[in-house]
Amino acid sequence: MIRRLRELYPDAHCELDHRNAFELLCATILSAQCTDARVNLVTPTLFARYPDAATLAGARQEDVEEIIRSTGFFRNKAKSLIGMALAVVERHGGTIPRAMDDLRTLPGVGRKTANVILGNAYGINEGVTVDTHVGRLSRYLGLTKHDDPEKVEQDLMRLAPREEWTLLSHLLIFHGRRVCIARRPQCDRCVLADLCPSAFVAPGAPPKPVSRAAPSRARASRESPAAAPARGRSAGARASSDRRKPPSP
Repeated sequence: MIRRLRELYPDAHCELDHRNAFELLCATILSAQCTDARVNLVTPTLFARYPDAATLAGARQEDVEEIIRSTGFFRNKAKSLIGMALAVVERHGGTIPRAMDDLRTLPGVGRKTANVILGNAYGINEGVTVDTHVGRLSRYLGLTKHDDPEKVEQDLMRLAPREEWTLLSHLLIFHGRRVCIARRPQCDRCVLADLCPSAFVAPGAPPKPVSRAAPSRARASRESPAAAPARGRSAGARASSDRRKPPSP
């Protein structure tokens, strides 16, 4: 899968515009519930006014809010940006740290954001960044059965070589934005269709979900044979039964 995606997207990269770790960290915080394209429209103004952690640490929240308003949740994001900058100045001398534990202590920074910084700003493959696209495609491709991003990440880390962890995220994100689109996946032109258990045959049909575990025997045994006739009642009997039920609140 990685080999095919690398051939399809030889330029796969982080699509948040940045020149250094500070700018990437700010952009990643802003990208929550927002498109990369929108963030890239906002950050030039933000970085022109606050080019480093020291200047951002001294910013007024209302000024930062005004600049980032269009990214959504701008009050919380402005608070996180200023808090992050203050912590970087006070604890790390104004330099974005290069360790997972140090990054995760910064306001607004979780494991996903820390993976973005380590992998793209510092070239450190500490983990796999799992965003909406990565999680969705991983389930479609049968690479995980989990919805929780950290559990998805653990599954991907077990499957992919460490040196591919950062690139794997970019490849899946590129593919999710260009081919395996959430509302209209284009399986008929997907290079992974023959490997994907969710690929459909008829163009325009939604992808089949990755099969879950079959019901346990214990659960199956709870359905007694006597229950079968009940499922076969006529429509009239069901309607009569429904009329006797009180209306739902």
